[in-house]
Amino acid sequence: MRALVISWASFRHGEATAGDVLAMREVGGVLSTIGLPHDLAWSPAHRPGELSYEEVDPARYSHVVFVCGPAHGRQLREVHRRFAHCRRIAVGVSVIDPADDAVTGFDRVFARDHDGIGTPDLSLGATTDEVLVTGVILAPGQGEYGAAGRHTEVHTSLTEWIAGVDCARIPLDMRLASADWQRCETPDQFTSILSHLDVVVTTRLHGLVLGLRAGVPVLAVDPVDGGGEVSAQADALGWPALVSAAESGDTKILDSWWRWCSSIQGRSVAALRALPTGDGLVRDLVETLKSGPVR
Repeated sequence: MRALVISWASFRHGEATAGDVLAMREVGGVLSTIGLPHDLAWSPAHRPGELSYEEVDPARYSHVVFVCGPAHGRQLREVHRRFAHCRRIAVGVSVIDPADDAVTGFDRVFARDHDGIGTPDLSLGATTDEVLVTGVILAPGQGEYGAAGRHTEVHTSLTEWIAGVDCARIPLDMRLASADWQRCETPDQFTSILSHLDVVVTTRLHGLVLGLRAGVPVLAVDPVDGGGEVSAQADALGWPALVSAAESGDTKILDSWWRWCSSIQGRSVAALRALPTGDGLVRDLVETLKSGPVR
């Protein structure tokens, strides 16, 4: 006996949601507990290189367990066709039409919702691990730096690197807007988001400044050859986690500063930088204004 666990996250033209994958994790854990050998199948678009639903040998399995999502559509009809010899069970699914052959093809259906009646979803019971919540703030192209600006190249390297880091990534746009729900309307809203992060990765001056203001470690990358405003601000604030444009493609350097920002030391230094650091620019302005009009 061996079971194959599948969901919409198993189909090339399906989609892998966090809920789908957690439901599969929960069912896999239950099968392990009862001692039933099993495999979890994944879409090659979601997890390339892992066991693919398209390539498994149906003859290897005695059971197919379909988990989560709507019991509907041609993909499920294909499951019934390919695994006709298996005992097919659907669990935690939405049944919209009980007469649909995608539904009736299962030997047993344990619905999470049907006819307006609901049962708690499988994802509620799945175990999860805490990872660092990371805000990613990228600068727009800054034409004022001319040929020294390497924003496109730096952002390509940086985003490819962060995509491989095990963290919860939140892309953030610092531009405020009053009629766009995807952006903050006030700086207070934006800084409130920052205060809930564990790390900030940024190529923007204010990504660095406001991240540290919130007491959050910042991995700052300067997208300007030779150093621009990001480097100058990191120097002014005494912040060490700075990567130059030339170093931005070096994953070892990025990994090293990521580990430091994630460490107790990085958090401690960021907490110190959150304290007021002086009002030099304001003092200069006030003294100038007090000196009277320019003659």
